[in-house]
Amino acid sequence: MIAAQAALETRLLLRHGEQLLLTIVIPTLLLVLFGTVDVVDLPGADDGAGRVDFLAPGVLALAVLSTAFTGQAISTGFERRYGVLKRLGASPLPRWGLMTAKTCAVLAIEVLQVALLSSVALALGWSPHGDPLSVVLLLAAGTAAFSGLGLLMAGTLRAEATLAGANLVFLLLLVGGGVVVPLEKFPAPVRDVLEWLPISALSEGLRDVLRDGAGMPWGNLAVLTVWAVAGLAAAARFFRWE
Repeated sequence: MIAAQAALETRLLLRHGEQLLLTIVIPTLLLVLFGTVDVVDLPGADDGAGRVDFLAPGVLALAVLSTAFTGQAISTGFERRYGVLKRLGASPLPRWGLMTAKTCAVLAIEVLQVALLSSVALALGWSPHGDPLSVVLLLAAGTAAFSGLGLLMAGTLRAEATLAGANLVFLLLLVGGGVVVPLEKFPAPVRDVLEWLPISALSEGLRDVLRDGAGMPWGNLAVLTVWAVAGLAAAARFFRWE
């Protein structure tokens, strides 16, 4: 039942034009635009490959944010509004099974995102380094953190508020999460706060591994783990099915 529901959730996400724009088209355009045009002063700005080495990890983090948080929050919020979650919750599929199926669908979309964005980045001259296992662990922790926050928003706010809030958070974290604008560009007090955001921890952690070839960035992983535990616990406690 979980596998069937996960396949259905994945098909629904792939058929949703607005979701595809958010999860695939926007990150790809950002990677191509900022990787080829000197719009923002980035590390390696005098070298196209150096720009892509900085951008690619941040765009991968943005892809996780767009799918696990923004897309999931919006779709779940409207399913809750229209009574879909209530009906599914009364079906033979247990409620935890429904959440598991949604998580599997998110992971399936993320695999497609990573494959596409990595291919585009490699075509632009990206030369990744580091341990693939560290990358997988960071992406998994980031997915858990953003999923918890997305479900918390979808399960406590009205659908319209979730739509506006999720898109606003996406834009704010795109600018202030170290995705395309280095955190060093911000004043020190602001940077000290931004570094504790899950998008910053994920983008900087991926950058340490994929660009600098460092080992597991345990500090960034710890930040993501705290956000994941807090977000999932809050979602489990406060999520309302109708």
